[in-house]
Amino acid sequence: MSYTALYRKFRPDTFADVKGQDHIVTTLKNQLKANRIGHAYLFTGTRGTGKTTVAKIFARTVNCENPREDGPCGECRSCRAIAAGASMNVIEIDAASNNGVDNIREIVDEVSYSPAEGKYKVYIIDEVHMLSIGAFNALLKTLEEPPSYVVFILATTEAHKIPVTILSRCQRYDFKRISIDTIADRMRELMEEEQVKVEEKALRYIAKTADGSLRDGLSLLDQCIAFHLGEELTYDKTLEVLGAVDTEVFSRLLRNVLDRNVLGCVSLLEEIVMQGRELAQFVTDFTWYLRNLMLVKTSDNLEDVIDMSSDNLARLKEEAGMAEMDQILRYIRIFSELSGQLRYASQKRILVEIALIKLCRPEMEADPDSLADRIRRVEDRMESGVLAAPASVESGPSAGEAAPQVPKELPRAIPDDVKAIVQKWPSIVGHADNPMKMYLKNARLSLGGDNRLMVVVEDGLASDYFQAHPQNKEQLELLLSDFSGKEIEVTIQTVQNDREFESSYVDLSQVIHMEIEEEDD
Repeated sequence: MSYTALYRKFRPDTFADVKGQDHIVTTLKNQLKANRIGHAYLFTGTRGTGKTTVAKIFARTVNCENPREDGPCGECRSCRAIAAGASMNVIEIDAASNNGVDNIREIVDEVSYSPAEGKYKVYIIDEVHMLSIGAFNALLKTLEEPPSYVVFILATTEAHKIPVTILSRCQRYDFKRISIDTIADRMRELMEEEQVKVEEKALRYIAKTADGSLRDGLSLLDQCIAFHLGEELTYDKTLEVLGAVDTEVFSRLLRNVLDRNVLGCVSLLEEIVMQGRELAQFVTDFTWYLRNLMLVKTSDNLEDVIDMSSDNLARLKEEAGMAEMDQILRYIRIFSELSGQLRYASQKRILVEIALIKLCRPEMEADPDSLADRIRRVEDRMESGVLAAPASVESGPSAGEAAPQVPKELPRAIPDDVKAIVQKWPSIVGHADNPMKMYLKNARLSLGGDNRLMVVVEDGLASDYFQAHPQNKEQLELLLSDFSGKEIEVTIQTVQNDREFESSYVDLSQVIHMEIEEEDD
């Protein structure tokens, strides 16, 4: 016998089995009990929340010979015929593929014939919003004044696309998204029945990923069980199958962003890609993580709202104290926009890398959120003494006169080993390995304290490469020592642009170049 998917195998047969839609189930049961059955119903809500299932249970109940409080008996001739799909009293129509006027006219013609057996003819029209305007118009008159033995149940995920003339003739029932707890509880029941071992944390993650759809949750669970058939389904295995990322990785990424460590963010993304994780899922989950961070920043007592362990919650509270609300909102905005862009993008990784750099470099944007983040960054740099004071200008050049390119302060004596390195600098850069070679190409040379060589790089990837990873600075010192034959110590300094360098530092390449030209003369 062929395998049946979990969501089909365990589709509810009675109202008691329907989960998360108590407000609708109670209303329909009361209507059936009082024999106040309407002629047209509209079931609307997100996918996988039970619209078609409830419609089928309702159709079977109104035709059941021995109805019970929780729905059809399932044993009478009518129930068995409907379950087998052999009943002429319950007609299911997919409006996505039968959306023309002719299809609806066939229904209108059939409505005039009373049921051969049973009480009602029930028409279940799924995805009804896909009907054409002409089809809606053809349905309108019948929907307004149907025979007493006809019941229409219209199901849709997009009620706003249905004409108002149709809506006004239906009893509308809005199906809610099903809570994580309800989905997890239902899956736990089914796994006990199926005798499959599943870790509680894995069930909770699948339930969260289902996004309010019990059918999606069962499909994801089915997928995970099939991948690890015969084994216990753990949280780590679930992440592996769904291409998702553990919460601890999001914490590391957020801390890199808060430290403005672009290299750390890109390296972490490299790990995620090499593990085969799905980037679209990664973006969605990180946005959700930022949402949780925002909620923790807003209030203290959110354990019931945020679905995570106590350890992860404690870590999230610590990170909430490290970030400002405008920062978090900017991060959420950037990643929410990214989520929409990834849907049709061919180079997903590049878009994610750009977004991460935007998070670390607010100066790339001009919106108010980024401006506040940039101001905060300047304040932090001033407090730490990183920003160099601008050179004072006693008298500026006269109009039309170019400003002389004079170093801020000429050194009295430049050590011979530093001179040798400056002269050989292009060759030194050429012998460096990537990515160091790439970062050194735009570097400028100056003198620091104790006449020590200073390598000045632009703020960004280059500064992160040397300052966030001391081993890279040590590797540069070894390279310089090989060229000079002496032990060389280097100071790494950061500037925003060439203008800041020229106003604050001595450019050794110009000084030594001038001395060499004079010797040649």
